[in-house]
Amino acid sequence: MHIALSRQFVPLVLLLYFLSGLSSLAYEVLWVRMLSLAFGVSIFGVVITVAVFMAGLGLGSMLGVKWRKAHFRPLTYFAILECSVALLSLTIPFLFQTVDQWLVGLAPGVPLSVWYCLQFFVAGVILFIPAFLMGIGFPLMLTVFERTSVSLGMVYGLNTLGAAFGALLPLVLLPVLGWMYSLTFVAAIGLGVAVMALLVARQIEVVSGSVHGLDSEESTEATDVIGVTEVAKTNALLAQDKLPALVLPTTKLLFAYGGIGAAALMLEIGWTRLFGMIFLRTEYVLAIILAVFLIGIGLGSVLARHLKHEAWYSLLPLIAGGFALAGLWLLPGMSGWVDHGQYNSLAAALSIQGGLIAGITLPVTLIFGAWLPLFSRRVGATNAVGAWLYGVNSVGAAIGAIIAGFVLIPAVGTYATIVIAAALLLVFSWIWVGNKGILWFSPVFIVAAFPLLTMPPANKIMPGLYAGTQDVYRFEDAVSISHVVERNDGQRLLLADLQRMDASSDPASVESQKNQARLPLLLHPEPDSILFLGLGTGISASGALVYPDLKIRAVELSKGAILSAQSWFKPVNANVMESIHVVRDDAKHFLVSDRELYDVIVGDLFHPDLVGRSALLSQQQFERARNRLSDDGVFVQWLALNQFETESLDIVLRTFKKVYPNAVMFLDAFRLALVGPKSGSPNAAVVLGNLSRLEAINRQEATGNEGEWTWLGRYWGPITTDTGVMQNEWAPQIEFRLPGARYNGQLDLVKLLDHMLQQRPHVTQAAIDLQISEGDFAVFERAYVATELAHRSWLALLQKKNREGQRLLKLAYQANPKDRWIGFAIADAVLASYEVNSATMPLERSEREVLQSVLRIRPDHVDALMRLWQLAVKEGDLVQAQQYLAQLEKLSPLDKQIRLKALTD
Repeated sequence: MHIALSRQFVPLVLLLYFLSGLSSLAYEVLWVRMLSLAFGVSIFGVVITVAVFMAGLGLGSMLGVKWRKAHFRPLTYFAILECSVALLSLTIPFLFQTVDQWLVGLAPGVPLSVWYCLQFFVAGVILFIPAFLMGIGFPLMLTVFERTSVSLGMVYGLNTLGAAFGALLPLVLLPVLGWMYSLTFVAAIGLGVAVMALLVARQIEVVSGSVHGLDSEESTEATDVIGVTEVAKTNALLAQDKLPALVLPTTKLLFAYGGIGAAALMLEIGWTRLFGMIFLRTEYVLAIILAVFLIGIGLGSVLARHLKHEAWYSLLPLIAGGFALAGLWLLPGMSGWVDHGQYNSLAAALSIQGGLIAGITLPVTLIFGAWLPLFSRRVGATNAVGAWLYGVNSVGAAIGAIIAGFVLIPAVGTYATIVIAAALLLVFSWIWVGNKGILWFSPVFIVAAFPLLTMPPANKIMPGLYAGTQDVYRFEDAVSISHVVERNDGQRLLLADLQRMDASSDPASVESQKNQARLPLLLHPEPDSILFLGLGTGISASGALVYPDLKIRAVELSKGAILSAQSWFKPVNANVMESIHVVRDDAKHFLVSDRELYDVIVGDLFHPDLVGRSALLSQQQFERARNRLSDDGVFVQWLALNQFETESLDIVLRTFKKVYPNAVMFLDAFRLALVGPKSGSPNAAVVLGNLSRLEAINRQEATGNEGEWTWLGRYWGPITTDTGVMQNEWAPQIEFRLPGARYNGQLDLVKLLDHMLQQRPHVTQAAIDLQISEGDFAVFERAYVATELAHRSWLALLQKKNREGQRLLKLAYQANPKDRWIGFAIADAVLASYEVNSATMPLERSEREVLQSVLRIRPDHVDALMRLWQLAVKEGDLVQAQQYLAQLEKLSPLDKQIRLKALTD
């Protein structure tokens, strides 16, 4: 029994296999997103999904070759496989949720590394099954086309081109449909392919030498396609179970081709990691790289028929290795161009940045695509052997993905991993080709590769953002890359993503970070322990040091951040690492594995638009934090307003209130604190009683020298959002909204600030909420009104209403001169006014008098102190200069001028 595929069905079956490739890669990208949610580290999801996907395809393809004796119904089997994959894909999210609950139960007492290994293993087993079924489909489809004019390269090429579109499809679906509905949409495509394949199979499959379902004219046409003699010969062999034996290439050649697959996926993982830092978010980069890979492989496979000269076998490896290195050489220039680019939508950013990524990677992937048909032609392979080669290459690719993600990147870095992958391409190609021309190219390759073994500094890769900085520290592991860069003035920045700064050492930023500990601790009646979900520079945690005998613990997954806090930010974090217990762990794993209860838990600031990070704002994560609170405990999650638009912020507020029904908000400048008490609600008596326990000097530091009423005046009321969607760990919302909002202008601080002002309760209602006594109402009212006037002033200034903004700011300062942000805004305005006026007219007051007036407003104004110090040095008043220098050393210890002066003295 055999099939007879007539000409009329060839285009339709090719289309079905094109759509099969489309659905397969759409599944892969969606699985990466799912695993990123589970792991919280996007590169883990990429490595595991790609490795399992390729291993499943490879092993499935090799097993499918074994089934060639049953090729009398290959299209029917293919349809069953497609249907099975679609149905499995729909059940995978529920399987993962069940497994996640099981892993949560195992978490206590299980180290993070073991927990990750369990996650990897379970994820691998679950995802391997559909990938394995997809792999079986390749040799089955080759069998369908075996006796037609359609070549292996054409089948392989069209499938991979379909896969390229499938890799991009989630980029369209996710922002519109979300994760689950996108998966359902893709599964519907897979089921459609299965149904159509079954319908076609009923028309073309032949049993006992007769074509079922065809009339006599169609039967004749089918017979003409494969030839009467061939049909008879094949049927006779099948009847006797005497199909020709499968002759494979030598082990050496198979090893070489598997190695080429490994090198290709090492490049893919390296590129995904690198471009995810520089260009777009990781899942967008992966989708684009997969699409470019597959377009290149598809086109290369189709065009390989024109590469008939023997020289191509030697030239292609050299071109591939050379272009891989050239991409690294060109990357700084391209990233600098992207850094300065202006985009009015996410689609524009995807198309422009995706085009640059394609320009770097496409030449290499075209060559990858040409190798399978060229290699098959060189060894005289049949379609069955081609499927076996495809399997070996895919298994090698899976091994390469694991090696790149979990061995090479942590050991030598992303740049060096790409260089090693390019070198392996040459080595395995030389084994394959055996041409000494590749060896002659080696010295040139080494000279070109050696400077690329180390990643360029941030100011070279992102010159727009980090011009005038220099790298002082870089640490890379499988989790992330942490950079510490130093500006010309000596201040340091911590970068966990080259496009996004995590923290800074400048004085204003230091106070903002300390406030992330000050407010939560003030709102607890008698805090004995505090947990920070995220360490960063350690500056936030240093805000807790004023409480004697307080047990301080922090959870931080990035080893680079921990090492940076220990050394590079030690001068500005009060050497907090000597007084804190830091656990290197994932926040989710820690909260479900730790059994201690904490009086205060602080959720640090992070970038919610990064893959997996929005899970830290999910209902499940808020519940985990609540489970670790003592009976009167408080959880505070900080949000940066400039990272949200109104709809996304409301989703987070709604989710937080679901877990903490008594939740309230405080606003510290443009940083919003979501306060979730486990019981009761924050009030003035708690804050005043808390501070009364401290000594006077600690009491001042506990409020940042702003006083308790300034902090109570930052109260913004209860969360009052209406019903609607919430942020669920398995059905995320905000990470689909924020990337688009980032590019299309929806991250509008004017709209968001106006939105927040509309929600703030009247001062009398706020006094009731906080249980302000009648005797304290006047001082509370001044602080409360000052906060609102300040924010209305900033809103006016953002709207270019400068005169109105300055008027409101003066009123705010008159109401509460202790407020740091109001005082600094007034002080900065005085300095700016002096500088503008001194350039155009003579002034009644000298520069010294103006600077001293600034210090009367804010005694800690670094710029004014610096200029007064310089004036004192210039005038020879060394005593006064030394006093100013002592103040500056305390306020800004990393300032380069101050450090140099301190060293010379």
